[in-house]
Amino acid sequence: MNATKTLHDLGQSLWLDNITRGLLTSGTLKRYINEWSVTGLTSNPTIFDLAIRKSSDYDDAIRAKVHEGKSGEGLFFELAIEDLTQAADLFRPIYDRTAGLDGFVSLEVSPLLAYDAQSTIEAAKTLHARANRPNLYIKIPGTKEGLPAIEEAIFSGIPVNVTLLFSREQYLAAAEAYLRGIERRIDAGLPPNVESVASVFVSRWDGAVADKVPDALKNKLGIAMSLRAYKAYRDLLISPRWLRILNEGARPQRLLWASTGTKDPQASDILYIKGLASPYTVNTMPEGTLKAFADHGSVGDALPLDGGDGEQTLASFTQAGIDLEALALKLQADGAKSFVASWHELLDCIGSKTDELKRAG
Repeated sequence: MNATKTLHDLGQSLWLDNITRGLLTSGTLKRYINEWSVTGLTSNPTIFDLAIRKSSDYDDAIRAKVHEGKSGEGLFFELAIEDLTQAADLFRPIYDRTAGLDGFVSLEVSPLLAYDAQSTIEAAKTLHARANRPNLYIKIPGTKEGLPAIEEAIFSGIPVNVTLLFSREQYLAAAEAYLRGIERRIDAGLPPNVESVASVFVSRWDGAVADKVPDALKNKLGIAMSLRAYKAYRDLLISPRWLRILNEGARPQRLLWASTGTKDPQASDILYIKGLASPYTVNTMPEGTLKAFADHGSVGDALPLDGGDGEQTLASFTQAGIDLEALALKLQADGAKSFVASWHELLDCIGSKTDELKRAG
């Protein structure tokens, strides 16, 4: 049995953090599903930027849409929805087999809306309706301003991938928004089974402190913070509040490990895959990391329910002068800025590609 199947059988969903038209047309994504137990995927503006910039796969579609008068953000969302609906259809048998738990793809609202709750809600409703696929998550940042949009989207029946979470506290705030949305649906007599994942970013912790801590602590902060979040997640799953809504037919919001590609070339290329094995969670990994894990991965013990030695490790970082709470806020703010920068780069890429194709006739 290969490592990806072993991890899947442990109870963790393996998702691909990538989408390109070439992955779809070449049959590569279908092969990942069949051979490597991949059961979903995530996307972001950087992924689409690279896909459009580094290939000619989108040229015909862009040319046709420009001819129809499309441009900029509107043109991008048409391209993205085309790709993601195809991917959603590939994952649909998994979605059906798991009764709507797994088999999802994710589309992000414009990151320019990260601090505008009302516009985020409107964009989420519009994009989900346009895609017209039950197994498509709308990604909404778990910023303070994004939390009301998450609650409202869930209440409206829109599956949500809450992104840009870094700490236990940020995760719990996202879970609270999800719970409120579900509880409002129950009070309104609506079906409570609206799916959601809460995406906790891992590797950026280690990148942020790489030059600030002793060698003995390098590449340990991300997993230690994940252990803290995982304990909170498991505690929440058995809380009276959760059990009440489960009794009404709801499903828990699953925890998703994001940013799991190893950044440090001196560290294992499967560090955040092997180290985050845990049932009833998702690990969404870059394509290179997925290939590495399929090639030489192994599955160790699942994460301990009580957080193991995570708090002891975090205490060592505090002693080394790392303010974990302040860093969590900075990572989330920096992440939001990075998404905006990537968005602008994506739109610039589409603009350049449009001009190039117009000149080519």
